[in-house]
Formats: sequence, structure tokens, C-alpha cells
Amino acid sequence: MTQKTILITGCSSGIGLDAAYGIRAAGWRVFASCRKAEDCERLRSSGFDSPLIDYANPETIVTGLAEVLEATGGTLDALYNNGAYACPGAAEDLPVGALREIFETNVFGYHELTRLVIPVMRAQGQGRIINCSSVLGLIGMKWRGAYVSTKFALEGLTDVLRLEMADTGIKVILIEPGPITSDIRQNAIPHFEKWVDWENSARRDEYSEVRDRLYTDSGPDQFELPAAAVTKKLLHALTSPKPKPRYYVTFPTYLMGFLRRILPTRLLDAVILRA
Repeated sequence: MTQKTILITGCSSGIGLDAAYGIRAAGWRVFASCRKAEDCERLRSSGFDSPLIDYANPETIVTGLAEVLEATGGTLDALYNNGAYACPGAAEDLPVGALREIFETNVFGYHELTRLVIPVMRAQGQGRIINCSSVLGLIGMKWRGAYVSTKFALEGLTDVLRLEMADTGIKVILIEPGPITSDIRQNAIPHFEKWVDWENSARRDEYSEVRDRLYTDSGPDQFELPAAAVTKKLLHALTSPKPKPRYYVTFPTYLMGFLRRILPTRLLDAVILRA
């Protein structure tokens, strides 16, 4: 039987790294991409194919995918769009430039790579495109406006793509993790420092809590799960004959998904504000 192939982005750490190891252990050939050359080298030393793909650099999306297709003879069974980052700050303090920059990675990069993969999957008559969203693609939370807006956009784009691919052999799937052990908080610090002028904000006093959370390692969040919890759902999405359109991961995602369906907006707001 021909070995299945998958391209996973954002594999330097966290969800992507665990997925690369977990899916390889399940017998797949994994192309574990990273946005930094040194991370690609580290993964190659561990036996992975590791093309360099930086969502913010369209040229690397083209060259990285070309590297994958050259290695596979022009086929690809699955794409897992995973790399993303956060830029904490009150919505009123986020310059438009900050939103442009985060959308470039968290939405536009996903979309460009997906568009390039679809003709490959059409030609072979099958494939799976899996996008990593978040519980914050279901509900909004204070101080996370930039990240939330990209995940809401990704959810809508993925829903439409799933409908449009219904008459093909291409399955389009969302994975929606809640708190997962990763470096996302540490990786958000440079973006916060670049874009958010908190010292001159009307909410300056409130930023003390935001900054404490960013700069202080206070241990796992409540309900936090290891990245392996996402890999488990990813493997089901890849191998099930009838994969779900959405896979929730962690209790907060299940809870917020349920509350969003049953509560009016004002009550849901009250719940989130108390969380």
C-alpha cells in the first residue's frame, strides 16, 4: 500500500511538532514545515522532510509546496494548516497595521497554501484540508481581538470551502482547540511590544494583568491539555471515512460551543466576562 503523505505547517513546537511525530508514528510520510531555517534543520536531523514555509512570505509558500510535490511525485493526501500567532491588546489599542500583519499569517497564508494544494488534490481525486482554528473562533474574549478576528475569519472561510468542495473528493475540516500546552504566549510578546502602546492607553491600569500573564510563567492554564490531545483528533480527521466537519479539543471548547448554541448574546457575554 502506498504510504500516505501530509504537509503540516508550524512544526517548530507545540501542536505542530507533536502532530508531526504522532502522524509519522501512525505510518504517514510527514512533511513538517517551519518558518525558520534552523527549525527545519533540527527536524531534518530527526528524520523529517522539512520544507521552509513562512505564511507571511508568499514566496516560501510556493517553494515549500514545490519541494513537497517534487518528493512525492506530484501528490499530497493531506494538508494541516497549523502555524499562527497572537497579538494581545485591547481592540481600541490595535493599529490597523497589527491586524494586517496577523491576518497575513493566520488567514491569508493559510488560504494561499490551500489554494495551491487544491488543484493537486482535484487531480488525484481526493484529499483532506484541515485548518487549526481555536475556541476563540467560536467566541470572543477580552484582550484577544486580533487573534479572535483571524480565527473567526478562518472559520467562515473554511465553512464555505467545505460547502464548495462537497462535490469533490476533498474533505475540509476544522480543529478547534482550547488551552493547549505551547509557546503561543511567549511568541506573542514581540508582537505586543511592537504594536501596543499600553503606556498611553486609556486602559493602562488594566494592562498590568495582561502583562503579568504574558511575562510570567504561572504554569498550565485551567483545563490545559498537552498537544497530543490535538494530534489524537487530527488522526481521526485524517483516517475516518466520514470525518467530522469540526473537532473540539478541551473542555472549554465543548462548553463554549454548547453555550453559544443555547444562550442569547447578552447572557453569553455575561458568562465570558466572568470567566
